[in-house]
Amino acid sequence: MPIEVKMPRLSDTMEVGTVVKWNVKPGQKVNSGDVIADIETDKATMELQTFDEGTIARLTVEEGKSVPVGTTIMVLAEAGEDVSAAEAAAGKEAPAGAAAPVDAPVRKAAQSGASFSEREDVGTAVLPERSGGGKAANGLHPAPAAPQRRGVEEGERVFASPLARKLAAEANIDLGTIRGSGPSGRIVRKDVEDALAARALSPAGRAPAAAPAREPSKLSGLSAGAVPGTALPPAGAQLRTQTVALSNMRATIARRLVQSKTTVPHYQVTVSARMDALLALRQQLNDQLASQGVKLSVNDFLVRACALAMHQHPFINSRWVDKGPDGQPAIEVLGDVNIGVAIALPVDNQTLKGGGLVVATLRNADRMGLRMISQQTKALSEKARTRGLSIEEMSDSTFTISNLGMFGVDHFTAIINPPNTAILAVGAAVKKPVVEGDKIVVGHEMAMTMSSDHRVIDGAMAAAYLATVKDLLEKPATLLV
Repeated sequence: MPIEVKMPRLSDTMEVGTVVKWNVKPGQKVNSGDVIADIETDKATMELQTFDEGTIARLTVEEGKSVPVGTTIMVLAEAGEDVSAAEAAAGKEAPAGAAAPVDAPVRKAAQSGASFSEREDVGTAVLPERSGGGKAANGLHPAPAAPQRRGVEEGERVFASPLARKLAAEANIDLGTIRGSGPSGRIVRKDVEDALAARALSPAGRAPAAAPAREPSKLSGLSAGAVPGTALPPAGAQLRTQTVALSNMRATIARRLVQSKTTVPHYQVTVSARMDALLALRQQLNDQLASQGVKLSVNDFLVRACALAMHQHPFINSRWVDKGPDGQPAIEVLGDVNIGVAIALPVDNQTLKGGGLVVATLRNADRMGLRMISQQTKALSEKARTRGLSIEEMSDSTFTISNLGMFGVDHFTAIINPPNTAILAVGAAVKKPVVEGDKIVVGHEMAMTMSSDHRVIDGAMAAAYLATVKDLLEKPATLLV
């Protein structure tokens, strides 16, 4: 009997998958553990492997094509089975492209001890693979936890994932010198990172300052970083009209934001806070902590202020429940204060790939000091830019902050990130004339606009919460205790 390999459901929100690249071809024999394809889900680009052994009779989905979960993507002929007969039999039983029953959502499995797959570009977030050694119903399985390492002989073809090749090229590392830890000795991202770490520790690697793998300006703190310098195009240059297919991640962002905007009754409230005292305190702290490698950002103070203010305004830290214990709509006030910070991923303007937006979660932010907030925010931002965040690192936020101040934006509004009931859009601390008593002086003001779910948060509640946040920012010493 031929084996039909289906498009698996790799996350609880995945509805379609895209075959980014086939790593096999018809007539090729495959063994258990071989990587057969790179599949893009709504949250990740993952290497797909198979438990089955046999000969590929047919690839039923072309590269670049998106198909629903459960669609047959490949047909395998078992050992001793005629390849042509297997292809014909598979065609009779299930026409190519027909959807089949799919696995149940796997969020719980994804959050427990799963290993992480690699991403092909920084425009997608990393999704944990399903853990465990059992065979999946669709014949696919994640990478083994402790694979056997295999060396690469001179002249032998080097097998490496696309991301590993890209990282090696950027770091000027010869893949032939790396021992792969992936299936059948395939070189993966971690192998390249280990080689980079070993080179940095060697005497030759410590002398010069290591060049960053990617431009740090592409992502700094909570967004895409510093505004790039303005560069005029050559005289007569013309943009090219083209249609760009949606990545699964971009399609998911579009779907969720449309759902949020059309099902959640948004309204906005804006306040401005004087930032002179906070900027002075921040400068003083950074000067004193520079020897320890600590550099606090304005956003670190903002995260702490927003988290502490939840204790006075608990309804801001809540979510709407369509069916409560009695089956009626309810409001669930949450005990944990988990602040989500929006992180924009850079776009490659040459290939028009990448981009996207992820929200990293700072858990129990109300119990964290400024130094811890700063460390975790930097770590999450860097991981989002280089390796991608896990499901756990992107889940369970109770309130979101989106900061575009580093781009010089004065004021903007943001769309609520469900199931949150509010999101704070923060602009830059702008130097402007301000009134102090009967005098006009030069000061810094920062505008904050909170979009709220009117089913849960009334206008007066939003105003009261922002007044508390403003008071904490204007009296920043209160954030130190």
